[in-house]
Amino acid sequence: MQWKEVTTLEEWDTIFEQSMERGQVILKHSTTCPVSANAFKEYEQYLKATPNGKLDYFLVKVIESRPISNKIADDLNFKHESPQIILIKDKEKYWAASHWAVTSQHIRAVLD
Repeated sequence: MQWKEVTTLEEWDTIFEQSMERGQVILKHSTTCPVSANAFKEYEQYLKATPNGKLDYFLVKVIESRPISNKIADDLNFKHESPQIILIKDKEKYWAASHWAVTSQHIRAVLD
């Protein structure tokens, strides 16, 4: 399974709406941060194994797509961090982890 990069506010709005139908997983990733690079590697490791097929997976590059990152924080009423993984259900933050807590083991424990 692969993630899809979110590059427009319209894409985010669609993902947010789709959370009413099925879970949406977003990794907020900074392309300049070593901690975020590690979280990205862990996210991909999870997705290369046997990820939960009932969820959709996305990536937001927080520097390149700052307006999207900010809108996610606003829509979920949740403080932005990077790296940060968020599971969204019914237009609410259902679960989140940030920094070194973003591991494939942690992701698997919550999502599977």
